[in-house]
Amino acid sequence: MKYKKVLLKLSGEALMGKQSYGIDPGTLSDYCSEIKEAADAGTKIAIVIGGGNIFRGMQGAAKGFDRVQGDYMGMLATVINSMALQAELEKQGVKVKLLSGLPVDPIAESTSGHKANRYLDEGYVTIIAGGTGNPFFTTDSASALRAVETGAEVLLKGTRVDGVYTADPEKDPNAVKFEKLTFNDAYEKNLKIMDMTAFTLCKENNMPIYVFDMNKKGNLLKVLKGENIGTLVTN
Repeated sequence: MKYKKVLLKLSGEALMGKQSYGIDPGTLSDYCSEIKEAADAGTKIAIVIGGGNIFRGMQGAAKGFDRVQGDYMGMLATVINSMALQAELEKQGVKVKLLSGLPVDPIAESTSGHKANRYLDEGYVTIIAGGTGNPFFTTDSASALRAVETGAEVLLKGTRVDGVYTADPEKDPNAVKFEKLTFNDAYEKNLKIMDMTAFTLCKENNMPIYVFDMNKKGNLLKVLKGENIGTLVTN
């Protein structure tokens, strides 16, 4: 395996499948099968998942919600998604620990880098919910923070697109895919890979980002083995 320890960032919206809201059981099962396959291969996996399929703080603010209150609601949405991941992974026979940046005892333990690393070393897939525990930070920022905190070799951004393109490939048929990029290239080209806070945190801590299509069966294991199926962003 090329990667022995990773932080996997998943989109909350991806759990909707073809629904317009919530969690699609089939999509959840498929994602967990991919994670189980990767864990069975021996890679230590920490996971951060968004909450956009349930509630997104910034969208709530745009509709009149208080931004701080909206962000906390979004963090709770990530807890719901993380609980769903935990339940399905355990159903599939995977050892899982659920931690949270937002205190939600008794649902999840409060996270710390030391605790997350201990569980990863003990062979648990470790899900870290609740964002950073603070308003004004996205789950992109939380995933960058947790990747650095756990000493991951790479931050894997699982999306529905197979990498980073010059434009949105779902809208522009002439969009060209990048196999590799530097952080500076991405800044200069104004590529929307992750939000600026997350991106800067990764750049300053030499944390590579690998963007790939999580919806294609077997892709997660291919990435861990070092197959070039997405886009790698490094210094």
